[in-house]
Amino acid sequence: MTTTMAQALNAALRDAIKDDDRVLVFGEDVGTLGGVFRVTDGITADFGEDRCFDTPLAESGIVGFAVGMAMGGFRPVVEMQFDAFAYPAFEQITSHVAKLRNRTRGALSLPMVIRIPYAGGIGGVEHHCDSSEVYYTHTPGLRVVTPGTAQDAYDLLRDAIDSPDPVVFLEPKCRYWSAEDVTFTRQNAAFDKAVVRRPGKDVTLIAYGPMVATAMETAEAAREEGWDVEVVDLRSLSPFDDETVTASVRRTGRAVVVHEAAGFGGYGAEVAARVTEQCFHQLHAPVLRVTGLDIPYPAPKLERHMLPDVDRILDTISRLQWDDTPVVAGA
Repeated sequence: MTTTMAQALNAALRDAIKDDDRVLVFGEDVGTLGGVFRVTDGITADFGEDRCFDTPLAESGIVGFAVGMAMGGFRPVVEMQFDAFAYPAFEQITSHVAKLRNRTRGALSLPMVIRIPYAGGIGGVEHHCDSSEVYYTHTPGLRVVTPGTAQDAYDLLRDAIDSPDPVVFLEPKCRYWSAEDVTFTRQNAAFDKAVVRRPGKDVTLIAYGPMVATAMETAEAAREEGWDVEVVDLRSLSPFDDETVTASVRRTGRAVVVHEAAGFGGYGAEVAARVTEQCFHQLHAPVLRVTGLDIPYPAPKLERHMLPDVDRILDTISRLQWDDTPVVAGA
């Protein structure tokens, strides 16, 4: 069935509510309106205000309320509406959501999901577009996942709601309207596993969330340059699937990491370090990154100049020392 990512997320929420009486959905405008991006469209009408309801405009209160409900045996799924709107709740997330299991020596867990529409590509103004993934991946105690396809949106959200751990679920806003055939049973890899979206033999493109589609488009364009590009979709940012990523890089000998967030201190730096440490003797060139610029998200008309695109990624691939001479330590 051809389904958009937003519709797949809606289906995942509906199925979770039907399957488990403990699942509750709440946040700003998720009830009658159905959310800014209509991800919760019709859920209140179909399941009632006891299962999907609006909250005051207070992100810290939304997450704090969810913490108490999770401690009491519920499985809350909360929406932050926009990425940068989540920052008022950051103290709750890092000090309590991420630490309660450790603080209670395992006596209490927090099976809750924090849904955050994130990243750019929609021409949003300040506070409405941000790539905040590294704040959460740097916080032990949180699972952080992001779908790159509509099928994965359904699969990952169902898995996130079933998880005994708190999950930050990052939804790429610019892909909400991308559509594909979706089967509403879980199809893909395990919750914490990356997947190879496209096999190749010359270079591995490592991407996640909004950049997965861009990486796939780049792989097709690279054929005209004579490069056979493999695309790895990380899916789970924390924990990180070293096995799948390093196996791909060992096959191809080259790697490029792509993400929208700023390059300095970005998630790609961690990926590049892990790949270099584990695949050093198989690499034919340094691991390179294609990222957003080290600036705040710009005004809507300028956004396209900041976001990675096919041309920037192809240019980076061209710098991967194609003379087939391996990097030699100390050379």
